[in-house]
Amino acid sequence: MSPGTAPAGRARRRPLPLRLWTRLRSWRRRRPFTGGLLAILSGAWICALPLAPVTVMIAQGIAGVPSVLMGVFLMALGMIVWAQPRQATIAGVLTVLIGLAALVMSNLGGFVVGSLLAFAGGGLMFAWRPTPRVRRRDRRRAARAADPVGAPAPRSAPAEGGGPAPRPGPRPGEPVDRRPP
Repeated sequence: MSPGTAPAGRARRRPLPLRLWTRLRSWRRRRPFTGGLLAILSGAWICALPLAPVTVMIAQGIAGVPSVLMGVFLMALGMIVWAQPRQATIAGVLTVLIGLAALVMSNLGGFVVGSLLAFAGGGLMFAWRPTPRVRRRDRRRAARAADPVGAPAPRSAPAEGGGPAPRPGPRPGEPVDRRPP
């Protein structure tokens, strides 16, 4: 047996990076991932601008505090929606409201970029709806029901020669039966 083959009767396991990517993809599909990511990015953008150099922060004084707080709240909302996808509606509304408040209170909302990211992320969170998970067994049943190959073919009367009648061809739009006669 060579190192690349699996022992008889055992299924070969997929490589670890592929398994991790598959798990991440299935986790992402069950929550508003993109909306949360955009909210986190907008919070980081709004929060990072007033924290630039210390001399600028000292010159800003108390005016930099709302920027930092709004950035932290936006990042928290992005993480909350990842952890609790059912809260996506309220988190989306709050994200848009905080992004709107950041336009007025925080350097035009991080020079408009942070607010635009917050609007897009909040909209995606608000619009997200969970899709029902279909179990593998149900997917197989649906595929078998839609697949006419496994269905028995209708029998026709014998031909005049005494032998079996030839099968008629499929009608337009009808699935083709690929079984041997």
